[in-house]
Amino acid sequence: MALTTNQQLEKIVPSKIREMDEIFRSVEGCIMMTMGEPDFGMPENVKEAAIAAIQSDQSHYSHSMGTGEAREAVAAFMKKRHGLDFNPETEIIMTTGATEAIYSALFGILNPGEKVIVPSPYFPLYKQATTTAYGETIEVDTSETGFLMTPELLHQTMAENENVKAIVLNFPSNPTGVTYTKEELTALAEAIKQYEMFVISDEIYSELTYGVEHVSMAKLLPEQTILINGASKSFAMTGWRVGFIAAKKQWIPPIFKVHQTVVTTGVTVSYAAAAEAFRNSEADIERMREAYEVRRNICLAALQDAGFSVPEPKGAFYVFARIPKKFGMDDLTFCQMLAKEARVGMIPGSIFGPGGEGYVRMSFALATDLVTEAMRRVSMFVGK
Repeated sequence: MALTTNQQLEKIVPSKIREMDEIFRSVEGCIMMTMGEPDFGMPENVKEAAIAAIQSDQSHYSHSMGTGEAREAVAAFMKKRHGLDFNPETEIIMTTGATEAIYSALFGILNPGEKVIVPSPYFPLYKQATTTAYGETIEVDTSETGFLMTPELLHQTMAENENVKAIVLNFPSNPTGVTYTKEELTALAEAIKQYEMFVISDEIYSELTYGVEHVSMAKLLPEQTILINGASKSFAMTGWRVGFIAAKKQWIPPIFKVHQTVVTTGVTVSYAAAAEAFRNSEADIERMREAYEVRRNICLAALQDAGFSVPEPKGAFYVFARIPKKFGMDDLTFCQMLAKEARVGMIPGSIFGPGGEGYVRMSFALATDLVTEAMRRVSMFVGK
């Protein structure tokens, strides 16, 4: 009998974002707008906290839910910034980045064959995690509704599908940068409330908004929401792999079982650094947010002048631009030509699902002078 592996994994493909990033990095002099990677270093006080943790031999296991210090810091931060009340002992799990949080949450709630609504365009991980957990993804195209899930789309999707267990929401959004106003989110929450379903609310970019206040779905729909967040984007700590799950205590035990089985416990030093970030680095959030907003404005002005159709990103650090019709080519071909001829790397929108076809995603999380030069090259490329 021949040996076999998990056949479910045949449905999973490696990250196309990273694949494209690697291809374009081989182009000499290419300005990389491919990855959601802050160009800032993490705050100095956070570095000092990490060093102090190492010097005091914090190199041993923490509790599987994370250190008490980190969970308490997260709870205080979410209370202060978003008016959320989570018990750090029973309602918060520290995770190995938001990625693990998403996996643990979906594995914790899904049974084989249950369905998850994923508004498109979407970060590919949501579909991969759902499939790995033996669930089914319902992709809902939001390209005609400003890249927002609306109550009308939700009701239509629920009418057409049975066995729906959850909806994944990501706002501010990767890849589009769009987010919900309080009124839009409230209307969507009222619609979701009519159904027995979870909301996996990925709010990792919650602190990076422009001209709009972030409102958490956990504030509007606390009994149904499993909140995902972390330190990676807000504090430029992607490599420290600190995320967290926050939810009502009745939903924590099954998710914790998945987390503990996969991770056992996270990195103690990372938790010490993150605790300091959540306690004392709000000024650094604002400093970085202001820089991102300047870069966003540079991208918007240049792309609109070049003939791209661009929904204004109200958060995160991405612009999602529709390729001018005059090119008459798909988004993959456009990105390949742009990298080769203009030496600017972007991600094809179709990687993010059917709602992204014909678009390109660019990250402006790189130095302002590089953003300016990239936009100059794009403008010249389009002008040709």
